[in-house]
Amino acid sequence: MLVQLRQYDHEEVQFDDNRTTGESQTEESVDHESESYFGADVEEFDVETWETVEYQGDPIQRRSVTIGDVTAVSVPQESSDEGDSALPGRTIQLRLAGDIESFEQAEIVEVQDDTA
Repeated sequence: MLVQLRQYDHEEVQFDDNRTTGESQTEESVDHESESYFGADVEEFDVETWETVEYQGDPIQRRSVTIGDVTAVSVPQESSDEGDSALPGRTIQLRLAGDIESFEQAEIVEVQDDTA
């Protein structure tokens, strides 16, 4: 299966003389390294860069993640941690060739059977 998710994170504020807290950052100042966010090497994933969006009046980061060769998708009733209620989404688990990958603060956008 082919699975597309949206994943959310807090905006990382970098202070300098020309900006204030809550001011949106440019694409160049956002952390693009997927391993630092996912905690695993995800080079095979089609990961787009973070973009700033507004959620409940505050700027947050969002990115779209597309993963192929998924054998199962699940949404556990209880996640491994409490999660962050200030962000949209919840834990999504994907089974890939025997491994299970968890995506925190994520929402399912689309799931396609790539054999049909």
